[in-house]
Amino acid sequence: MLSIPEFQCPSWTKNATLVNVSSPVFIEVWRTRLTTLQGSIMVASLLQIVVGFSGLVGFLMRFVGPLTIAPTISLIGLSMFDAAGVRAGSHWGISAMTAVLIILFSQYLRLIELPIPAYSKAKKLHTKKFYIFQMMPILLGIAVSWLVCHLLTIYDVLPSDPNQYGHQARTDVKGDVVTQASWFVLPYPGQWGTPAVNLAGIIGMMAGIVCSMAESVGDYHACAKLSGAPPPPKHAINRGIGVEGIGSLLAGAFGTGNGTTSFSENVAALGITKEHLCVRFLLVFWARHSQLDHQESKCLGHGYESHLFTDMKRHRKA
Repeated sequence: MLSIPEFQCPSWTKNATLVNVSSPVFIEVWRTRLTTLQGSIMVASLLQIVVGFSGLVGFLMRFVGPLTIAPTISLIGLSMFDAAGVRAGSHWGISAMTAVLIILFSQYLRLIELPIPAYSKAKKLHTKKFYIFQMMPILLGIAVSWLVCHLLTIYDVLPSDPNQYGHQARTDVKGDVVTQASWFVLPYPGQWGTPAVNLAGIIGMMAGIVCSMAESVGDYHACAKLSGAPPPPKHAINRGIGVEGIGSLLAGAFGTGNGTTSFSENVAALGITKEHLCVRFLLVFWARHSQLDHQESKCLGHGYESHLFTDMKRHRKA
């Protein structure tokens, strides 16, 4: 959609210092684009709803495998390279530091324990181990980088001239965005205007929907494998794709500017944070204490317990 002529940014918006965000002309520019994006998302999401709830995804599962999913996800990532390059290129030093910090926290410092105070009836006031670098490596990396940029901004190390390299790394470039934003906003359908329909936008969004469905199928299987669960059945995959379509339809109606889908990066986060261990423990607890058939409860509990203890042993060895 961004290649469409009417979606090209006007020349007077290239310099952010010359743009008055409250002017009617500027508001009309972004509202027109957003309503067109809304309509395109809503129409394209109907394809996902039909494909999901009709069971077509389950039928196509015989043709969807690693050789189908891996290139699709790779192409999705490669398509974002330009945007990532432009953002990171505003200051390669800060970008490299952020990447190094994230790798350092998630791979090398993940087993470092941080004692935090806790209270319980049994142990009263005591300390509890908290693996902060394992739980929040990305957030910590971004926070440390922002703090460094803030210090460099305070001492005017980063250039204040918008035309100089490194100016975008200053923390006061868009400092008024938070102060001008409302504390509370109640979203509602059509808040930016009546959604418009654009044929080129619909075709582009449908291509994204098809890629999203292929990616979601891979995400479902990856989550199941990480959690030690069996592969999801076809009817569950059908429902998942259909619900994602409903989510995209609602997102388009409310004007979020994006659809709803599973996120491959969150699947990888399961392996980094080990959150799936907590999920397994809850499933074991539920299997033991629910009113399931005794044999089913025994099989479910033993199955998840074996995976749970295996992963805990691996975690200790690491």
